[in-house]
Parts: sequence; C-alpha cells; structure tokens
Amino acid sequence: MKLELNIQPLESWIQAKSEPLLIAGPCSAETEEQLVATAHLLAQTGRVTALRAGIWKPRTRPGEFEGIGSIGLEWLKRAKEETGLPTAVEVANAKHVEEALKAGVDILWVGARSTVNPFTVQEIADALKGVDVPVMVKNPVNPDLSLWIGALERINGAGITKLVAIHRGFSSHEKSAFRNEPMWDLAINLKTHAPNLPIICDPSHICGNRELLGYVAQKALDLDMQGLMIESHIDPSVAWTDAKQQVTPAALVEIIDRLTLRKPELQGAVKDALAELRSQIDKLDDVVFQKMAERMKIVEKIGNYKKENDITILQVNRWDEILNKRIAYAKALNLSPEFAEKLLELIHSESIRKQTEIMNKGQQGQPQEKLTHA
Repeated sequence: MKLELNIQPLESWIQAKSEPLLIAGPCSAETEEQLVATAHLLAQTGRVTALRAGIWKPRTRPGEFEGIGSIGLEWLKRAKEETGLPTAVEVANAKHVEEALKAGVDILWVGARSTVNPFTVQEIADALKGVDVPVMVKNPVNPDLSLWIGALERINGAGITKLVAIHRGFSSHEKSAFRNEPMWDLAINLKTHAPNLPIICDPSHICGNRELLGYVAQKALDLDMQGLMIESHIDPSVAWTDAKQQVTPAALVEIIDRLTLRKPELQGAVKDALAELRSQIDKLDDVVFQKMAERMKIVEKIGNYKKENDITILQVNRWDEILNKRIAYAKALNLSPEFAEKLLELIHSESIRKQTEIMNKGQQGQPQEKLTHA
C-alpha cells in the first residue's frame, strides 16, 4: 500500500554543500563556546549543510543531563549568524516547537522516544499547523513500521510538506556491535510504501561508537538514502552525552571522503545489462512461486490426512529434520544459513496456518469469518 503524503522533494528546500547531504553537530549543546567553536570547524569543512544540536534531551533516568534548555536556542542563533549554517534541533512537545520557531530554528526533528507515542506526535503536529518549516521524523525506538508511518502522516496532516524520515536504528534485546540494530528492512519497507519520501540515516545512533560510522554511512547511501546526520563535537573525549559516538569535524571529513557515491539512475549499456539480468530474476521468481503453490497443495493434503486421523498439526521432530537438512543444503549451495532459516520459518508458518484452517473448517462454534485468519 502506497502512502499518500503531500511532500516536496528534498532538493527543493535544502541545497547540499556537497554530496552526500550532511547534517552534523554535537549531540548536546553544552556551552556557548563549545557549540559555536564546533559550528565554525564544521562550516570550514565545506561539507556540512546544517548544524544540529540537542538542547532538550530526553533521558532514561532522572538526574542525567537533560539538555541545556532554551538558552541553547540563543547559542544556535549566534552559531548561524557567524557561520551561515542553518540550524536543527529536536522537539518533544508543543512548547519546544513554539520556542524553536520563535528563535528562528530552520529544521525541527522528532526524536525516536517521541515517535513511539502518538499523543506526543499529535501535540507536536498541532503546534506546527500553519507553519512552513522542515520536519524530520526519526523511527520509533522499537521496530514498529506502523508507528513510524503514523508519525509521518500526523506531521504531514498538519500541513508540513518539507518532510524527511530519519533512520536511526531500533532497540533490541540482542547484543551486537551496534547500539541500535539497523534493521535495514524496515527502512526499505518505508521507502517502498512512500517512494517520494526523503530518508536520511543517523549512523551515530545506530553505531553507538565512532569506529563503525563509515560502514553504516556507506550502507545507507548504497540503499539510496539521501543524506546523513552525524554527531560531531570539538572534543568528543569530554562530551557530556554520547561521547563514544561523536567525532571531531576533521574526523568527520575523513569518514565522508572515504564514502563511495552511487547513482540510482541507469544509462546505456549498464541499463541494458541490468534489464537482462532482472528479466532472468523475474523468470526464476515465477518458477519459485509456482513451486511454492505446488508445495502448499501438498500441505493441504497433509492437513486433511491429519484431520481424518486425529494427528496434531505440529510435528516437532519433523520440523527439526527439515531445518537441519535444508540449512545444510543451503550452505552447500552457498546460501546464507540465516537466510535459509528465515525462509523456512515463513514457509512453516504458512503451512501451519493452512493446516489450522483445515482443522477448524466445519468445527462447531467456530465463526466462519475467523477461518481465513487461523
């Protein structure tokens, strides 16, 4: 399902100093000197299009540094006057919106902790009505595409047409190299739902450390994201918040210089060659779906047999046998075991659904409309 969003192309309202579009600045505005000095160094790189800084910081526990507050807006105003960089801040309620707009902040963003709460997003949207200002919406903390889409729709519904999504990763119980799991498939799904919606990436919050910033930034650009938001501090070693994921302006330039920019447009022989390869994929996909349909017909026969003979749907030993054999076969075919397992789980889930439907069919007291959702 395509999203009906009334939005302007990114390039129509913000001109990148260089490719890729880069929004950078400290995680938190700590002092006026720290913010202005960082802004000057970032402006001198010639790469940064807008200056970001957090002044209201939603923290997990009370007593932690929650941002310098409204005084930071005056510091941002000075930084803009001295460097010419447009400014961007996070807003988490209507009061933040009103103060930021009054101070002349150029770009607002809705943070991950706010996106997760529709009441908060609606409050922000209501405060934005009648205002022509760019708004960026980060994905929610938890991996819920509907919440992300809902937040974008609420902000767009307030009349905001300069709208951008920010992919900053998702919270996960699994421990990995990332602070927040990228879960690239969710960002890809958003792009599929809203092809005209600009999406930029926040590698800082995905990584949680500076060592992986380049890797994540490159991955984002390879997925056709239109820019990056990266935290940069004049001296990350003494940063008051998220010190490990911030980089100096000089280090930021090194990261950007190592990135490879690829274009989505295809021309000439390259376009023809890809068209031929894609045609081959289309034919193979047709065969895959035909075989999957044949498989499901056999699943239905098995379901009927189990019903007639009062056999349980789930056969744990059989499932384990399938997993072990198919994953070993996948490895022999040079396919990822993780991919094979996910694919098998999807097929197994659909097989269980079909057999459950057969078991429930005609069952006394079973509502007819629920049969298709068993």
